[in-house]
Amino acid sequence: MIFTVAIDGPAAAGKGTIARAVADAFGFVHLDTGTLYRAVGLKAAETGLDAVDVAKALTATDLDRDDLRTPIAAQSASRVAVIPEVRDALLQFQRDFARRTGGAVLDGRDIGTVICPNADVKLYVTASDAVRAERRYQELAAKGMDVTLETVAKDLAVRDARDAARQAAPMVAADDALLLDTTKLSIDAAVAKAVAHIKTRIEQGRV
Repeated sequence: MIFTVAIDGPAAAGKGTIARAVADAFGFVHLDTGTLYRAVGLKAAETGLDAVDVAKALTATDLDRDDLRTPIAAQSASRVAVIPEVRDALLQFQRDFARRTGGAVLDGRDIGTVICPNADVKLYVTASDAVRAERRYQELAAKGMDVTLETVAKDLAVRDARDAARQAAPMVAADDALLLDTTKLSIDAAVAKAVAHIKTRIEQGRV
């Protein structure tokens, strides 16, 4: 079976958690596409190499770094993600992953609009700015990082603006995506909604 689930949305809305839960529920493979851009951004910043060259030469080892979830990595990712040539270099890798036999879940910011416009299911996961900032602050603080809620909120705002305004694959919801606003939803409730929606699509014979 080839079945593709595309999950998009801004940082700290819960899309990664939902994507992993959905993959587990259906036995699909999962790809957090943001890690590709985080790895490219960090490596380019550290080495001084051109981000396009880094993207073209990206390996699985580059994705094994333990610092890909840091604020620095997030900002680095957002900076290189606006470069069309970087996105082009990573495009085929993502599309090939999406068509793996057995089903695949990809989460990011342009999966349903650019990477997999024909995905069997599209979800757009969002939440209020305040809730997302609080979630990301708690996540980073739990890891022992020296951050403040104000700084985290500002970082998210900058990243949101950059991702939404970029000319290459801006962060927008696909017209046919199911909107999941997790502002007042528990993660279990959000996952349940996503799973129910996917089950309906599968039962409709779209595989």
